[in-house]
Order: sequence, then C-alpha cells, then structure tokens
Amino acid sequence: MLAKIISCVNLGLNAYPIEVEIDVKERGLPSLTIVGLPDKAVEESKERVRAAIVNSGLKFPPRRKIVINLAPADIKKEGAIYDFPIAVGILHASDQLPVNSFDEKSIFVGELALNGDLRRTRGILPMAILAKEKNRAIYLPFANLNEAKLVKGLKIYPIKSLSQLITPLTGRQPLQPIISQGIDIPRLMDFAVDMAFIKGQEHAKRALEIAAAGGHNVLMTGPPGCGKTILAHAFPSILPPMTEEEILEVSKIYSVIGLLPTEQSLIYRRPYRDPHHTISDIALIGGGQYARPGEISLAHRGVLFLDELPEFPRRVLECLRQPLEDGQVTISRAKQTVTYPASFTLIASQNPCPCGWLCDPERTCTCSPGEIIRYRRKISGPLLDRIDIHLTIPRVKFDKLIDEQVAESSAKIRQRVKKARQKQLIRFRHHKKIFSNTEMNVADIKKYCLLEQTSVGLLKKAVEEWQLSVRAYYRILKVARTIADLSSQDKILTEHIAEAIQYRSRLQEKNY
Repeated sequence: MLAKIISCVNLGLNAYPIEVEIDVKERGLPSLTIVGLPDKAVEESKERVRAAIVNSGLKFPPRRKIVINLAPADIKKEGAIYDFPIAVGILHASDQLPVNSFDEKSIFVGELALNGDLRRTRGILPMAILAKEKNRAIYLPFANLNEAKLVKGLKIYPIKSLSQLITPLTGRQPLQPIISQGIDIPRLMDFAVDMAFIKGQEHAKRALEIAAAGGHNVLMTGPPGCGKTILAHAFPSILPPMTEEEILEVSKIYSVIGLLPTEQSLIYRRPYRDPHHTISDIALIGGGQYARPGEISLAHRGVLFLDELPEFPRRVLECLRQPLEDGQVTISRAKQTVTYPASFTLIASQNPCPCGWLCDPERTCTCSPGEIIRYRRKISGPLLDRIDIHLTIPRVKFDKLIDEQVAESSAKIRQRVKKARQKQLIRFRHHKKIFSNTEMNVADIKKYCLLEQTSVGLLKKAVEEWQLSVRAYYRILKVARTIADLSSQDKILTEHIAEAIQYRSRLQEKNY
C-alpha cells in the first residue's frame, strides 16, 4: 500500500513542503530504503522509527519491502525531523493507522525517541508559518507548542508520543487541535549595565544615543581602561523594543539554528553578540556544509560588538563589508545558495596603537612609527568608510570617578531613542524592510534628507577638504537625519549636519 505524508524542509529562513511517500510491498526482499537525497541523520531514522513503533505497542511491518521517498528528490534533506512523518506513513500504509485518525492534509514534523516520544525539534517556527500560509494544520512535538503558538490562527496538534495518534483503535478521545491566539510579547526592560553607572564620557553617550536612534555603526578608539567595553555593554539598554515583525524575523533565525531557549518561544529582546577575536570567517558570516547563519545573522536587528577590532584577522573583517552595506549575506555552496538577513548595528572598539597610549597626555607611547602603521593597516579603509560614527574616548579623570552626581539613566535616553525610532517607522511605513534611517537607499535619502542652502555649503566644504567618499557623504546625511529626529525636527538643520560631520573618520585621524 502507498501512503503520502506532508512534511517540511528549511532552506535558509523559509520552509518548503516535502512529500514523504511510503510504499509497503508484500513481495521482494525485506528491507527499508530511504531515497530523495537524505543525509546521515535521515538515513539513521529507519532504526529510530523501527524501535519507536515497536516500543509504542504497534507492529512494524514484518517481512516487507519498504521504500520511502522524500520528494522533491533534488533538495538535500537533513536532520531527524522526518522520523515522525515516516512513522505515520508506515503505520498508515500497513493499515494500522486509519485515515480518520489524523488529518491527511496536515504537516508532520518531529524527531522520535526510541520509546516513541517526540523530542524537541529545531526550525519549527518557519514550518508553522508555512502551515498557516498553506491553510494546513501541523502535528509537532509538544515541546515545540509555544514556538508554534506565535503564528496566530494556526491549528496545532501537539504530540507527546506516537501512541497518541492511535485513538480509534484504543477507544480514547480523538486528538483536539489547539487554535493559536498568538503570544503576548513581554516588555521586560531590565539590563545588567545602565548608562547611569558610567562616569563621564558624555560625548560618547551622545554619539551612542544617535547610533541607537538610527541604527548607525560606531568605532570607539581610546586607551586601555577608558570605558569602551562598558559603553558597548550598556548600549543595548538604550535600544528601543523590537516591533512584532522584527521579533518574528529574529526568532526565525534562532529557531532554524536551534538556539531558541527552552523556556521561551521567541526572542523579544534585541540580540547582543560579542564574539572573540579568534572567530573564523565562517562562524562570523555563516556557512558550513549546509550554510548555517553566522554571528552577523544572529545579531540581526540587534548589536554585534567586536572588541579589540585590529586583533581580528583581516580576512574575517573584510567579510563584513557587503553585509554592512546590504543588510544581508548570501552564502553560496556547491549544494545550495541561501540568503540570511544581517541588518545589525556594529559597535567596535580599538586602541590607538599596540601599547594603547598614543596621544595620551600623561602616558608615553612606546610604539615605533612602523608598529603603529602596521597596527592601523589591519583595518582597511573601505571597512572604516562603512562606519558612520568614529569616537575618540579619553581616559576618565579622577574627579569624574569620585563625583557623586548620578548620570542620566538608560531609561531616559531610551525614551528619546524610542520617540525618534517611532518617527522613522511612520516615515518608512510603506517600505516593508526599512525600520531605521541607516537602511535608507539613495532614493530615500534624496526624498527624506533635504538640506538648507547653508547646510549644503558646510557639507561641500567637508567633502572637499577631507576628500570624503560618496558613501561617506550619504552616511553623513543619514546620521544628520537621525540627529534631526532626536530633536523632533522635520527638516535637517545646519547644526545637525555639523554634528554629523564631526563623527567622520577623516576628522578623527587628525588627533593622532
């Protein structure tokens, strides 16, 4: 008998239907064969399925030739998510599971334990979205119920064990679906590091506020112990909460890679990733045999903090150039090509020289000119050109450290940032993929970044004197647009342009 069960495969962040065809023949040598480009984990499912069926009190078809086809056959199948649909198909094809005991049009996904229980499975959220788009129900492990509940209006059958499907044969009540009502998104805003804890550095805090309001990239340069790292750790505390669309985007990435926490079904806080400088280019950008997302995708809609930027291999840093420009990364392999979103805010820090004391008023630099040049050449000009805000962080004076006056809290800064972001969401409401000023393209800049005549003259002088690139020119306009939003101004004024210009790297380099 032939049975057909619908399952899914995740390619990138999207799920696609897979037909699991099971043919149980009475003639031929007893065997179980899986075809359709399965990987090792799928091949091993034959043993898990056999044990799960037997240990659930059911009969595995004896002395039968069983052929399982995963169609379409030209897509690589990986993982153990096909255990459950294969088991259901075998039981149905061997007349142990009547048609009226389950919904044939539903999608089945899940890994089986040897005792017949269904284990938690990664990548459920994109599959649940596919089921809702196809107007199908979904049978999945009970442990993934909260994750699937994120998709409002979806009919869900949470299964704890394979024996739950055999209700007509046992006289039990048939399974009742759960209709998802969506999940309330918690708005907890407690952070380990608050801007109020940081003494001094008002200029840096102002720049980070601009970066948070517009999603701009930042490079902080300063001597050891001046506060670069703690400023970066406090940066998430001033970021606005994510919109529902952003939460769904980020949660899909973490679901596909299997990093969703077991106690929660979605990522509702902006991600903060701080990889060590020994990271490889594949771990940062993404890749591997099946093109997994890397750190830049895990930082999507959040923060990627690269501490001691020159210590990262140059090859790794150069991989950031295209994602910083496009907000996504395309990973091409011989077997597949996938595109992952990578719209993140880059916060980087570095010392001005190998010893860290170049241009310090009280400490003497011990580096030779050649060492300083080699140190700075580790970061290329094109990468620096993609960073909107360049900050020089000085050492904090002792008087500031013992000052009892409490600095402005992150909550107050976050309110201003949230208000500016709200203006941007209204401005870009007709653009599906733009959530902040940094994501504007040239057409958007020409539309939303209109300048006064005095501002044009100031910008022209800066571009000509410091020989700024076309990219730098447009990035100055984006930063100025954000500064205007923080000031609740519809037009970009001269003071907004002046403040944006001072953050460009050509000006900062004059200090060294």
